[in-house]
Amino acid sequence: MKLDALIIGAGPAGCTAAIYLARAGYSTLLLGSTPPGGQLLHTNEIENFPGFPEPLSGAELMMQMHKQCAGLKVPLSAEKAASVDLSANPFKTTASDGTVYESRTLIVATGATARWLNIESENRLRNKGVSACATCDGFFYRGKTVCVIGGGDSALGDAMFLSRFAASVKLIHRRDKLRACAALTAKAQSNPKISFVWDSTVEEILGGETVSGLRLKNVKTGQVSDLACNGVFLAIGHDPASELFDGKLDLDKEGYISVHDHTHTSVPGVFACGDVADPRYKQAVCAAGSGCMAALDARDYLNRL
Repeated sequence: MKLDALIIGAGPAGCTAAIYLARAGYSTLLLGSTPPGGQLLHTNEIENFPGFPEPLSGAELMMQMHKQCAGLKVPLSAEKAASVDLSANPFKTTASDGTVYESRTLIVATGATARWLNIESENRLRNKGVSACATCDGFFYRGKTVCVIGGGDSALGDAMFLSRFAASVKLIHRRDKLRACAALTAKAQSNPKISFVWDSTVEEILGGETVSGLRLKNVKTGQVSDLACNGVFLAIGHDPASELFDGKLDLDKEGYISVHDHTHTSVPGVFACGDVADPRYKQAVCAAGSGCMAALDARDYLNRL
């Protein structure tokens, strides 16, 4: 199948890019996964996406985006991209079902996934008090006690943000010293709502229908103790879904696709948008905006061709 643009990833970034390119008259296909939609599919309630005054689930938001793409006659394949050949234009992408797509431009919108503790209780209570996005869910913990797991800049940034709503924020770190920068550390340590639990790891997240606390283990003494809280926020990093492009596109030291001039990658005609190229913001609205930029950059590239 020959296309003007192939978009790998059917989350907010990929769908927005598809909408813009389809409206500009370019043959476009979304190559997603099963089910397509990215991290938003695991979010129960969204209140901060513009245009939706009532809360909706991530699945509902993605359904609306996919419906809009379908209305513009953009095909959505549930197959994954198995391999890519970026050595010459048109680029060749082979899907998991063996279909080969040739495209004059390629937009990478494969996203990133939050790192989790990978314990049973975390999986059971995810979206029931366990979250990996303080910006998304912090508002729901006004006047409550929350815990943040981590010790880097992201963890302290989340703790500072959560202190605007929560009555108390407890930061759990497996070491006795933070990895965050000195300025952010000083701000967090001077915040009266934030306290620190050092040398501790999470053994279990407690709760039935919702989170009620944490079972912690001190890594130096081996002592196990319970800590009451209403919410748990993971801030131990993200993993960009960029494995397919390792050695084919320039990646930074964390594996995010390196971009210049907004969405251009190291290969002319290949663009990256959304969380796979964003180590900082991790927001659906930011991903959608960068999808628009990637589509406009791809359009300009196609016009030059």
